[in-house]
Amino acid sequence: MALDLMNVTIISVNQNRNPVPVIPYGACVTAEGVSRHGHDVRVLDLMFSRDPADELAKSLRRHPPDVVGLSMRNLDNNDMLQPAGYVSGLARMTGTIKARTSATVVLGGSAMAVMPEALLRVTGADYGVLGDGEVVFPRLLEALSSKGDIGSVPRITRIKNGKYKVSGNGPMPLEETPELIAPDYSRWIDTRAYIKRMAAVPIQSKRGCPFPCIYCTYGAGEGYDYRLHPPEVVVQAVERLERQGFKDIEFVDNVFNSPYEHAMGVCESIAGSGTKARFHTLELNPRFVDTPLLGAMEAAGFKGIGITAESAADPVLEGLDKGYTAQDVQNAAAAVNKFSMPCMWVFMLGGPGETKETASQTMRFATSILREHDAAFFNVGIRIYPGTALETMARNDGQLKVPAEEMLKPFFYFSPQLEVDWVMELLEQTARDHRNILYSSRALDHPLLPLINRVAGLSGISQPLWRYTSTIRRLLSFVGQDIVQGGRI
Repeated sequence: MALDLMNVTIISVNQNRNPVPVIPYGACVTAEGVSRHGHDVRVLDLMFSRDPADELAKSLRRHPPDVVGLSMRNLDNNDMLQPAGYVSGLARMTGTIKARTSATVVLGGSAMAVMPEALLRVTGADYGVLGDGEVVFPRLLEALSSKGDIGSVPRITRIKNGKYKVSGNGPMPLEETPELIAPDYSRWIDTRAYIKRMAAVPIQSKRGCPFPCIYCTYGAGEGYDYRLHPPEVVVQAVERLERQGFKDIEFVDNVFNSPYEHAMGVCESIAGSGTKARFHTLELNPRFVDTPLLGAMEAAGFKGIGITAESAADPVLEGLDKGYTAQDVQNAAAAVNKFSMPCMWVFMLGGPGETKETASQTMRFATSILREHDAAFFNVGIRIYPGTALETMARNDGQLKVPAEEMLKPFFYFSPQLEVDWVMELLEQTARDHRNILYSSRALDHPLLPLINRVAGLSGISQPLWRYTSTIRRLLSFVGQDIVQGGRI
């Protein structure tokens, strides 16, 4: 039976541009997957929109859709100090689509995997997609166009007769074609607007995350088992991006260097391919960072790396169930300092077991290992998501009392053995003394950062931009500004 092809609009709703705008990987990959099934699909990217409501209205009028997919990256900014939520904007957008069209509205994106039922109820969307959009969404479209059984499509969520339902929640097969690892970005979005603001082009070498970190939702979105792209297919995807003119490529795997052997295989295959592309990743697990891996990454053309250490104190690492020790973090630092690649270290203060002693230990580690072209970013507190071990801990501690369905509003865990004011004093003093240390969205939302991004992009300054954190702060100080304070000194 021939299927009725559909007019599909995929909307990337993210507008957070700091510290640099992030290319909407999920929306573009999904659009590529839908297009391969013959549907007429377009992407409305709102990243640089000055009036999203107006752009949405114009898009609906010019290209009346049969189905609208809303791709949402984050529920909020994950910042305990200056929390900002994004769900109300999504609800307004869904309302506009419902009022102006008869289109079916489908929610997707990484945020959808975190609180699918709550998002469906608050927005009134018809369906939600869990997992790989490029696989699941086309199957939903097939069922809609043929008036088939939606319940037979795996990993689709909906509210039916007031009850939340999920169809087959098992793992989906991973598409291994280069086109669906590296989509034709320029077909879907204005890539020039991103590149001139120092954005790298995203790619994944795998999906899934088996680690049991108590706060994390990666496994809920991509599965708890690895689904690996063969290294040779990753190289084909890289070469595809290079032919499209992209020079800076970022691996956005949940953890790039696990499994260790797969990461080595990807790096060795890239090194042997002759590509001239430059690579980045901010997702290295310190447990698997060593000299051979970093040597392979350098040979492959990596120009910037990031290690999500979270802490340099054993009591906190144990409380977070990270699966590595403070000695592993020290060993990773020793390996990093043998190479010229700049490193961004990411920490959080206030996790389970955090005390003044452990926070000071992590801060001493950060200030002792950073080189001029390295940087460190500190989060304060941990966003609590339903279904995580951290939620249970927070309820037992009395820090969380609202029901799970109300947690679209951000709630944060902070160690009861620590005072927020003391942590802020520690961070502020350390950041004043060390220009390559930043914390909170106060640093990332500085009004001059967009201008700095554009000037850097137009000047041909090499990525990643964070390697110049010390220099940027030094230059800003001449005009009485500091990105740590988010304004004047």
